[in-house]
Formats: sequence, C-alpha cells, structure tokens
Amino acid sequence: MVGPLNPKPGSPDARLSGPTRRTAVGFILGAPLLGACSGSQISNPFGPSQPEGPPGPQQQPLAVGTGQVKVGLILPLSAAGNAGVAAQSMKNAAEMALAEFQNPNIQLLIKDDGGLPQGAQQVTQQALGEGAEIILGPLFAASVPATAQLTRARGVSVIAFSTDSSVAGRGVYLLSFLPESDVNRIVDYSASIGKKSFAALLPDNAYGNVVEAAFKQAVGRKGRLVAFEKYASDRSAAARTVAQSLGSADALFIADDGESVVATADALIAAGVNLRNIQLLGTGLWDNPRVYASAPLQGGLYAAPDPSGFRAFSGRYRAKYGADPVRTATLAYDAVALVAALSKQGSQRFAPETLTNPSGFAGIDGLFRFRSDGSNERGLAVMKVASGGSSPVAGSPKSFGA
Repeated sequence: MVGPLNPKPGSPDARLSGPTRRTAVGFILGAPLLGACSGSQISNPFGPSQPEGPPGPQQQPLAVGTGQVKVGLILPLSAAGNAGVAAQSMKNAAEMALAEFQNPNIQLLIKDDGGLPQGAQQVTQQALGEGAEIILGPLFAASVPATAQLTRARGVSVIAFSTDSSVAGRGVYLLSFLPESDVNRIVDYSASIGKKSFAALLPDNAYGNVVEAAFKQAVGRKGRLVAFEKYASDRSAAARTVAQSLGSADALFIADDGESVVATADALIAAGVNLRNIQLLGTGLWDNPRVYASAPLQGGLYAAPDPSGFRAFSGRYRAKYGADPVRTATLAYDAVALVAALSKQGSQRFAPETLTNPSGFAGIDGLFRFRSDGSNERGLAVMKVASGGSSPVAGSPKSFGA
C-alpha cells in the first residue's frame, strides 16, 4: 500500500475513511438535488448527466501552489444551483490538501468547465497548454470523454470523479464511489458468515442496472441466486414474487436509497415476509437516517467506508472554511494528496503502471486502487443498521489481496 498523504506535523492524520455516499454517488453523475452539507440527500442516486440550467459566468482560472509539477483540476464552478456549490466545496478541499502537505512540488491549475462537455474540452486544452502533467476531473460523466479525447493524444492521465464506469478506460481513471465495490464487499462478507443463497430486489433504473450486473457476478462466485426482481414505482408485485422464494434464501439484497429501501421493506412485510427471519443486505446508500429509523431494517448489513475518516476531515474543513463539506469533497482532497505524493517520483510518476499500483493508496475514505480498465476498488467496512445510526461489524481492510 502506498500512503499518499503526508500532512504537516501536528495536523490530523487524514489516512482514514468516510461515510454517507448517497449524496456522492448521485451527484457525480449529475443529480441536481445535492445540498451543500455532508448530510444532504438526493432523490435519485443516478441523476441526469448534466446540471440543470445553464452555467453562470465562467470563473477565471486560478493557479495555487508554486511547485514545478503542474496539475489541472477541472470542476463545474459556475454550474447552476447545487452543482456549483459542490464544485466550490471540492475546490476548497483540493486547496486544503495542498496546504496540509509539507512543500508539495505541485501547482494546481484550477479550471471551470461550467459542467458542460464543451467547457471541459476548452479548459483541458488550456491546462495542457500550460504544461499540466495530469488532469483531475471533470466531475460530470458527459464531460469526461471531452477531456479524454485531448489527454489521450498527449499521453496524459486523467483522474475523473464520475461514477459512470462507461467513461473509464485507457488513461482515464475514476476516483469515485462505484456501486460495484459495495456489492462485492457485502456479498463476500455474507458468504464468509455462511450466507450462500441470495435473493434480491432492485430498482429498475440506471443504478439498479449497474448493481444487478455486479451482484449476479458476485453471487455466482460465492453462492446461488434463488430470487431476483426489479421494481419501478410500484413495488408490490415484485415484493410478492420474491416473497414466494425467500424460504430457500439466506440473505435478501435491497439496493436503493434510504426512503426507497424503507418502502421496499414495507412492501415485503405487506406480502407476508417476516424480515427478522432473513439477513438483509444493502449498499452504501443505506447510510441514511430513514434506514436507521426503520424497525424492519434493524440488523441489516451494508458496505461503506468507515465513518471516522470523513468525520475527521469534516472537522478540519469546518475549522478552515466555516461550513460543512459536500460528501464528494474527499475525492478532490484525495486526488490532490495522491498527485502530491507521486510528484516526488521520476518521469513516470503519473504513468498507468504507477497509478495502477496493485497495493493501492490510502486516503480519507480508506484504501483505494485503480484498475487497468480505469475503474477502482475500495477497501470498505461492513456496517450494521442500528437505531440512530450504524456500527461496524467488519472493519476496512488494511491491505488489498491479490
């Protein structure tokens, strides 16, 4: 494992992990309802691929730091509404990472793409023209290919923040919360405690499609699938169908956001299911007050970063900026921390073989590593739902397996 963070003496150790990703997963794809604080909620974890409304006046480029290694940071700073608010929080986190390092040899070239592909292309060209050796961002999925088209021609790597795996690829790595990591962790843990027969109820939307593929693959490795249904707005029919097969299942996987998980549990109860007789499983979207307040979901297990890292980061952020960070702010912090550490290496510091180090890196949200296909793997904890919150039943791994 390579630890990219090297805080100044006396500053809190940031090599920890963090929680609440309902906000993060949705926003990185562009969900428009993200609030500016870490506990804000959105209605759809995979929202539209662009912010709603036209951007405001483009913010002027900004160079931060005096190091010799130039790093482009592309964010939708002038995007409408909460997209711009979140981008500002990520910019703050990036500058905070720079400030917490001792003499980092990097200069951040901060660019505003307005949340639009044409803006991303324009500012990527600017950053490359100014000598950027790597690009951090963009945030929105639709803007990543516009950046990648230019960077690939120059042999420059990109670390983007989108959760849409389809935009990853050669030279384009995603530092984001991918649903596949949640699914693999919770299925692997369930199998380790003896759960071998799985049932699932998933939403019929983009998030559900991604989770479905990962879940079926993971279950195929660890056990067997005895029931699987997807639902739209009416969950009752799907719940009744799954209910008929739960007698032969050890675990029931429900992957949706907090309010929808509660509604799905209610539909299962209405179909005659006693949820206390089966182990409930979920993803990081379960990190939600509505889930914790639901009696039928008590004891359910889900995969997520350990909460301690984000709490520590949030405290430092509030002390510096007087406000709470958005949940995606840790991505910008970890991206800058990573390139600051790698900048000390030689000419191959941002080469694919460096970025895809199988030992991975340690960040605020725990371990992560990039795969050669541009996706990532995260070391996640397994959390147990309890009244008023959650508690870890299995900690985040200290290192990656082979």
